[in-house]
Amino acid sequence: MYFDESLMKKGAGVGMVFILPLGVRMRYMVHIHFTSSNNVAKYEELVNGLRITIELGIRRLDVRGDSQLVINQVMKESSYHNTKIAAYYPEVCQLEDKFDGLELNHILRHLNDAADALAKAAFSREPVLTSVFASDQHKPSVHYEEPE
Repeated sequence: MYFDESLMKKGAGVGMVFILPLGVRMRYMVHIHFTSSNNVAKYEELVNGLRITIELGIRRLDVRGDSQLVINQVMKESSYHNTKIAAYYPEVCQLEDKFDGLELNHILRHLNDAADALAKAAFSREPVLTSVFASDQHKPSVHYEEPE
């Protein structure tokens, strides 16, 4: 699974490309309709991607994304300094337990063009191609306290 996000003041979008063992590509995009930071959008894409994968019945997954921060945090090589981001960690761990094998790898941005294009299309609210699964998300995947 390749994942990427696109974030601007007006909203966010995430894109995921799943490549199945026989080379079949499945493309997903999620329109995010709530205010989020760049890092929250990155975690939303990871959580959404893991949930979709579980629904598809996939038990082994190689996740590739260009967010070094998210991958380092999930792989426990970096700590969480933000309460919003820290709220995503238990959800990722719970989803991670549903896999027989899950690996997260950082890739260079230029190797993530397909997921990036989907994220930008989701963000810009472009018409969705019939070959792309699309959904709308109106609230975060996890509960976190808003700073006062």
